[in-house]
Amino acid sequence: QVQPVESGGGLVQPGGSLRLSCAVSGSIIHLNAMRWYRQAPGKERELVAEINIDGRTNYAASGKDRFTISRDNAKNTVDLQMNSLKPEDTAVYYCNVMDNWINYWGQGTQVTVSS
Repeated sequence: QVQPVESGGGLVQPGGSLRLSCAVSGSIIHLNAMRWYRQAPGKERELVAEINIDGRTNYAASGKDRFTISRDNAKNTVDLQMNSLKPEDTAVYYCNVMDNWINYWGQGTQVTVSS
């Protein structure tokens, strides 16, 4: 079993920054894509950013130029640096990883952007 665990969420003022981290543990075979999703109240879960094993990244339009995803393959971690946060970024952020072509989800971490 593979278990992603998120950390780093919290309350931040508009314009502020947060760094989310996801540590993946368990019987890891081969981590492929690592992704961050988010789900705001009353909305569907949406992809925020993804990074492939070779480091190629892809961002949703909402976070492009503000968010940066990175991974450490030696430590099996994936981070999401979020800058210039807006109230509309408020959501539960989920780490999603693909290990040996099977998807695993973390429990999520709450990010609230409010003054």
